[in-house]
Amino acid sequence: MCRSIKTLRPPAIPERATEEEIRAAALQYVRKVSGFRVPAAHNREVFDAAVDAVAEATAALLDGVHVRGQAAPA
Repeated sequence: MCRSIKTLRPPAIPERATEEEIRAAALQYVRKVSGFRVPAAHNREVFDAAVDAVAEATAALLDGVHVRGQAAPA
């Protein structure tokens, strides 16, 4: 999909993904899907809302996913 988006779960990264890492991945995803690196002013609101929604979904996914052989998050 987008080579700029990195895996955000252990063991790919040693610690829990930060909010900044999650938001950066969401931004890259929305840029790729929309085809806009920077949206025009008339698209800014919907672009930002999409980044927020993708970041929220990503955080929920990372909070819920369990990797075999890894201890469950505390």
